[in-house]
Order: sequence, then structure tokens, then C-alpha cells
Amino acid sequence: MQREPHQNVATVLVDPVVQRELELDLMARDLWLWPVATAPVCIDGPRQAFQIRRRMIEGRRGAWDDAAGWEPVWIAFGDSWYDGAEPLPWAAHQALWSVLATYQQHVHHVRRLGGVPRLDLPRDRVAG
Repeated sequence: MQREPHQNVATVLVDPVVQRELELDLMARDLWLWPVATAPVCIDGPRQAFQIRRRMIEGRRGAWDDAAGWEPVWIAFGDSWYDGAEPLPWAAHQALWSVLATYQQHVHHVRRLGGVPRLDLPRDRVAG
């Protein structure tokens, strides 16, 4: 059985106060932030965002209660991180975790990647 085509993403809870600044920092490294609530691959984005937020917060048994109003986002890797069908290089992981570390007071995440259906980047958002 073959797995459906997917994209590697980190699921992160982000404080809305820094979301735009974080997104710009990520874009400079060809990393792309997608709010789950408005992601084009979600049929009911707001509900999925609620469920992800709740699962992440409850899983930490009080340690992440400060994130009750934070936005769940997926952070995807741009094309420059891939080499054909080769696995995502560790440098890509390191770049992502490094950026998130600079926002450690405003993000909560687990250092692992998941998979979601391909999040196609609109051509007008791609850096030339």
C-alpha cells in the first residue's frame, strides 16, 4: 500500500502577537507558515484548528495552558530544501528548529514533523 502524496510540516502553536514577524523570518529561509484554520487543504479549517490546539494543549497537562488563544499553524519546507525524491535533509530541520528557538516564549511545538496533503505555494508568493 502506497502513502498518498504529502508534505512534511511542523505543527506549531503561535502567539498571534508574533505570528507575522515569525512568518517573515521563515519566508527568508524558504519555510512557509500556513494557519490551519485557513489552509487550503482543510475542509473545515476552523474546526481542525480547534482540535489541534486542544490536543496539543491537553497533551502537555497544564504546561501549555498559556497557548489557549494561540493559532495552530503548519510550517512547510519550500522547494529549495528538496533534492528531487531524496528525503528532507537534516539542515532543513535544523533551520526550522533554529528559527522557532528565537521565538521560544511565543511558540509551542514538539520537535517532529508530520505530513499533510501538498500545500501548493501560490506563484506570487515565491521569492524570485
